[in-house]
Amino acid sequence: MGNSQGIGTGLTKNAAGFEPKKVRAKVLAAEAYNQNQLRRYALRPFETRWCYYSGISTLWNRSLPALWAQCWEGNSFLMSRPAGVANPEGVPFFFTRVLGDNDFQRGHSYYFPFRLQTTQKQKGKKNSEPDTLFNVDNLADTTLKANLSQKARDYFTQLGITNPDADADTAGLIWMHALAIGYSPAYLSENADGIRQDWPRIPLPNSRELLFASAELGKQVAALLDTENPVAGVTQKVRSELKAIALISRVGSGNINPDSGELAITSGWGYAGSRGVTMPGKGKVVERPYTSQEEAAIKEGATALGLTTEQAMEQLGNTTCDIYLNDTAYWKNLPTKVWNYTIGGYQVIKKWLSYREERLLGRSLKKEEVREVSNMARRISAILLLETELDKNYQLIKQSTYSFD
Repeated sequence: MGNSQGIGTGLTKNAAGFEPKKVRAKVLAAEAYNQNQLRRYALRPFETRWCYYSGISTLWNRSLPALWAQCWEGNSFLMSRPAGVANPEGVPFFFTRVLGDNDFQRGHSYYFPFRLQTTQKQKGKKNSEPDTLFNVDNLADTTLKANLSQKARDYFTQLGITNPDADADTAGLIWMHALAIGYSPAYLSENADGIRQDWPRIPLPNSRELLFASAELGKQVAALLDTENPVAGVTQKVRSELKAIALISRVGSGNINPDSGELAITSGWGYAGSRGVTMPGKGKVVERPYTSQEEAAIKEGATALGLTTEQAMEQLGNTTCDIYLNDTAYWKNLPTKVWNYTIGGYQVIKKWLSYREERLLGRSLKKEEVREVSNMARRISAILLLETELDKNYQLIKQSTYSFD
């Protein structure tokens, strides 16, 4: 917790049901500081921050101890929600390796761990010590198993897949497959009514080969959603069609000067609503045709990916956008479908910007944050450019679906 006087962070300010001085005293009386409880935290799609986890009530309004128990190094989670509440909702799935927020998606996120850890506590272990693989001195027997129902295990047996508890890749096959299907536009379109009303229902393939191929596609999607790790060709050694996307640029001539406030977001992307809730604003978006250089980059990248230029344009959007931080600086060339891309009811990049309006953030953006928007746009672009393969995969599985009857 520490002494945060004068910092002006959220933990030092009164809020509904939260009085920082009382909460701090309560937590300090109940447990000692544990560095392992300082974690990365998935707040919104592509919005990962830091948090300090504690099961003590009033520090967290929902501490989700069952989720915390499975947040150990090497585990992964598929996120979804029980029904759609937003229109458009976009994709109702996400992937993360970190602790996540209950409101990560609109309609409340539920986290499905790929593997489950169970531990046998040693006698005398204090309740304040978390059950994690890092605290090996506090654990007796620790076991890992795939998070699979008996029906799922029977399905694996039918496909000749034995011992799904043996390794992370086998345990994650169904979850990665679900991610590949869930990011297929054809699946989302054909099943829109059912997805809106209930949990998304994922068809399972009737062959080992189709399951493994689908899971491999899911791994590509997972890598693009995992902001904690770089992706070759997307955020490192960037592919040709992605290099020109979301370039930080300056109106007129000259270079951007971060020290003069030219990276401050003042275009009206967000404002403080009631009870301190951040509300999105309209901001400044200029939609336009691609330049000849931008079209050439897409054409070159499409060829390398085995796509036609027309397919790549259709997947990214036939027009592009310039997104303004202020009257001077802007991100140049965010294809229309990248800018509008929505996950769990949140327009991803617009939502990110809303939290960082200067009057809310209290400062200009850092260079790293500016690059994060470029990386975010490139990750989303790469997902969109996978859609042809994702749709082919869905159509194959739809024609070869496993039956539990």
